[in-house]
Amino acid sequence: MKIFHLILAGICLSTPVANAQEPQQPVENGTIETIMARRSIRKYKNIPVSRDTLDIIMECGINAPNGQNRQSWEVRIVDDPDVMEEIKEMMAKGNPDMNPEAVKGCFRDAPVMVFLARDPSYPFSAYDVGLLSQNIMLSAWSMGVGSICLGMPVRFIMNNEACTPVLDRLGFSKGYEFCLCIGLGYADEDPKAKPRDKGKVKYID
Repeated sequence: MKIFHLILAGICLSTPVANAQEPQQPVENGTIETIMARRSIRKYKNIPVSRDTLDIIMECGINAPNGQNRQSWEVRIVDDPDVMEEIKEMMAKGNPDMNPEAVKGCFRDAPVMVFLARDPSYPFSAYDVGLLSQNIMLSAWSMGVGSICLGMPVRFIMNNEACTPVLDRLGFSKGYEFCLCIGLGYADEDPKAKPRDKGKVKYID
């Protein structure tokens, strides 16, 4: 405990006191660097992500803010290529009017797929899933793991009763609604940031 207090005192002494009269200079900040560096990855190396790493990422995910601490989401992780191929085959069979390779390709060949479901009985569960997802993707990036947020698999599965076997395989609790996928893996590309419209942010005086 004494060591902890000494460390805390050192942090306090080394942290400059904010001066309301002068703008603060930018400082190194790992959180900001991770947010600004993260990109959506659409090409992955054929390298598995260890479950130890995934456990840390998911621990960060479920510690996201959520309404009334309802934790109104469920997470299913598929990191077994055989299980993922089984899911792709079921989706392709459930969408016979489409090119099977196009259906299977909606997962971008990410070595890990995270399937998320929400509790629709709670009106803010979609927000909770969004917060959970962001924590997952940012913590993954901070550990060198790329990610991509995917909505197309939801469309293929939820808009087609023939894809019910996929939901059965994922085993979400009764009443939960599959709503989002996140692909995870080690990046095999280095995409550049696309411009953001800062005009969409305005202060109201």
